[in-house]
Amino acid sequence: MDKKNVHWADETADKVIHEKGEKDLYTCASGITPSGTVHIGNFREIISVDLVVRALRDRGKNVRFIYSWDDYDVFRKVPLNMPNREKLEKYLRFPITMVPDPWERDESYARHHERDVELMLPAVGIHPEFLYQAENYRASKYASEIRAALEHKDTLKTILDKFRDEDHKIQGQWWPVSVFCGECNRDDTDIEGWDGQWKLRYRCNACGHKTEADIRGDRGIKLSWRVDWPMRWKYEQVDFEPAGKDHHSHGGSFDTARHVCRDVYNWDAPVTFRYDFIGIKGSAGKMSSSSGRVVNLEDLLKVYTPEIARYLFAGTRPNTEFTISFDLDVIKIYEDYDRTERIAWKAEAAKDQTVYEREKRIYELSQVTVDSSGKTVMPPVMPWQIPFRHLCNLIQISGGDIDKTVAALEKNRDGPVEEQIPGLLARCRCAKYWVEECAPEEFRFRLKEAGDLARLSEKERAGIRLLRDRVIAGIGKFTGDKDCAEEIYKTAEEAGLEGKELFRAAYQALIGKDQGPRLANFLRSIEQDRLMAILKGY
Repeated sequence: MDKKNVHWADETADKVIHEKGEKDLYTCASGITPSGTVHIGNFREIISVDLVVRALRDRGKNVRFIYSWDDYDVFRKVPLNMPNREKLEKYLRFPITMVPDPWERDESYARHHERDVELMLPAVGIHPEFLYQAENYRASKYASEIRAALEHKDTLKTILDKFRDEDHKIQGQWWPVSVFCGECNRDDTDIEGWDGQWKLRYRCNACGHKTEADIRGDRGIKLSWRVDWPMRWKYEQVDFEPAGKDHHSHGGSFDTARHVCRDVYNWDAPVTFRYDFIGIKGSAGKMSSSSGRVVNLEDLLKVYTPEIARYLFAGTRPNTEFTISFDLDVIKIYEDYDRTERIAWKAEAAKDQTVYEREKRIYELSQVTVDSSGKTVMPPVMPWQIPFRHLCNLIQISGGDIDKTVAALEKNRDGPVEEQIPGLLARCRCAKYWVEECAPEEFRFRLKEAGDLARLSEKERAGIRLLRDRVIAGIGKFTGDKDCAEEIYKTAEEAGLEGKELFRAAYQALIGKDQGPRLANFLRSIEQDRLMAILKGY
């Protein structure tokens, strides 16, 4: 398939093909240590890889997408948002995979966080092959690679020191491996020697255990992570893997890994790019699993539909820092996506062909469904659009009843058809959650019941009666909000009120607030009989 370079994922896919050459299989990788909640900043790497994977597959390439759980890393710190903290603290310095699940749902702390992610990723159309490093290390899959690191430990020391100043260079005896004690499971061990073949001698500082371990069968020997990462590039033959800007800083872990990969494991480092941090509107600083200050994918999907969750990342270059909002900016994000969708379906004209191709590609990569080969599948028909702000108002008018809201929309002449209902329901669920849990108080309202009268002056009450009998009684005659609004202003003038005075009185009578949704549209969105009943007592 001929795909133009109109998106950064396409640019990266072409770079992978150019630098790695034509191959029967391209391997794209991502991974993380499940040391705490896997937050939306971590998700940026996952979806960045997924977008490049899709771009490669759109070019007819066979792609393996691997996601490594580094669950054999050390449990160094108990995140602030974890339950049973005292229990967890007893397992500090253990491998994460041996820490118990504080929620008592899964077999380990690591598996709990892994499972949370694995269950959510299909919702946004991401289907990697999961690799578990505790399992691989314990099965001695990397025995030869560990021995190679020991054989080249002086080379590795030189590489690691290359980017360090004198105060931070490795001092004294150094080993490129660590050992979890076979007795107490902690990593507080010192290696005392290597026989030049397969056996290491170590002593545990925590429990005093001292023994000889065989690299080919001992379950506790692990490469240090600056060696482990490039080793796995060679082992899995990785062609592409991005990294955060901290890893991509000059002299950072990617620089050293590139040298280790080439000089020790005889493999060229993968094509890469730097991705930036993500902020959360109203929260300062970057997210951190260890601190517990996190928003995860599940939180994101409560407010944004899966397509728009993908759009947030597909529509932003990975090296651009951006903020995910849960405030009123949510409305604009939905509006931006809807515009992209209209352009992609040619329901709205783009500024020029370049803009059309870019917006269409962003829209394609935002879709969730993929076919058996992993290529994106477009919706069978253009989704039925309803502005998010208006939908939030309709849901509040219905008292939060989504079924009632959708049923009312289906009655419209231009309402959704059957194929469009699932997408509408998904948007409704997000709108309901956002209104009830995230929206500012001034955005929220509840319609008054009949007989619940507002405190109004007699002049205001007269204005409400006139609004009821002149505008609402004939609400069906208006063809749009503009002619309805004109009639409301005429009513205010006839009642001897300023327009804003009648508006305030109407909002007080309907929702008990001084302000509310645009009045003409609001009145036209509510059932006439319900409006008449609410205003009957005036």
